[in-house]
Amino acid sequence: MKFGIFDQNDRSGRPLAQQYEERLQLAELFDANGFHCYHTSEHHATPLSTTPSQNVLMSAIAQRTRNLRLCPLVYLLPIHHPVRLAEEICMLDHLSKGRFEFGIGRGASPHELAAMGVNASNAAKMYTESFEVMERFFASDSLNFDGQFWQYDDVPVEIKPLQQPHPPVWYALASPDSTVWPAQRGVNIVCGGPVDRVRAVTDRYREEWRKTHDAEHVFPLIGVNRYIIVADTDEAALEIGRRAWPTFFSNFIKLWRRHGTEPVNAKLPPDFDALLATRHAVVGSPETVTKELTEQLVEGGLNYLIGSYVFGDMPHSDVVKSVKLFSEHVMPHLRDLDRAEQLDALEALDETQRV
Repeated sequence: MKFGIFDQNDRSGRPLAQQYEERLQLAELFDANGFHCYHTSEHHATPLSTTPSQNVLMSAIAQRTRNLRLCPLVYLLPIHHPVRLAEEICMLDHLSKGRFEFGIGRGASPHELAAMGVNASNAAKMYTESFEVMERFFASDSLNFDGQFWQYDDVPVEIKPLQQPHPPVWYALASPDSTVWPAQRGVNIVCGGPVDRVRAVTDRYREEWRKTHDAEHVFPLIGVNRYIIVADTDEAALEIGRRAWPTFFSNFIKLWRRHGTEPVNAKLPPDFDALLATRHAVVGSPETVTKELTEQLVEGGLNYLIGSYVFGDMPHSDVVKSVKLFSEHVMPHLRDLDRAEQLDALEALDETQRV
């Protein structure tokens, strides 16, 4: 089991310079405590992200960490020039000494695409073309491509990534039918939705992966994202979440409301207790969080847990304490467990609570 971070870096109300410095300090904390990878989102024209350039942030984090891997999750390919993006991926891979990874997507918000001059009806085709251009860039010394949106004729490729043939790729999905392409390609995935839906995705991914890979191949990471808060008591953790969530939800929904629309897939409740009821948030004492996460990891068939440890106007000191409690008292119970061991751990936790 590995542990990652997913950070929207939404508007906290604090000065941006302060917020950026706090995020860099958190990256150092994650690095020191054995977390695997720092993931960020890409958003534009919305307070859901104060870091619209993931690459700028990743470059800064690369200089403040030594082991933590770095992964935009995801790049919105329709709004990026594919050659420029491929070049920057190469740079970041070298600047981080081979710790860079990247996710790809077409974008969930037509309003954000429009803000960047892209018609949402073209997004799927632009996404497909862009990724093909990037793959050709990584694989050749001269780029040739003749597509609907991008054309290149014998363009010299003068920079390559440190990791060959390219850094690991990630893909976000929510349905079993979406697993075929990433499983065949050995692409890491992050799943969305409730645990029962996640399990349907992970089972199908394993089924598809076995069709094209043998036991000698390293199995990809299959992750899920959860909002995680750890405090001394369940009540203290719940209070932190209840205070911070309204700010986060306001940031999340603002652009949609401006256009009189709602998210199609990535829907979130305005009430933190409702989020908790869906099991998308896991909050409480170390014991409570350990038990709930163990159950979800077992039920979901997962090998990677991605936590959103900071959101909204959550005080920096509360986040630091939460991450330290998680690192010291939750991670050790989950890190080395396979599925059978996780079941034994659940039984042991139940026995402890009964005593």
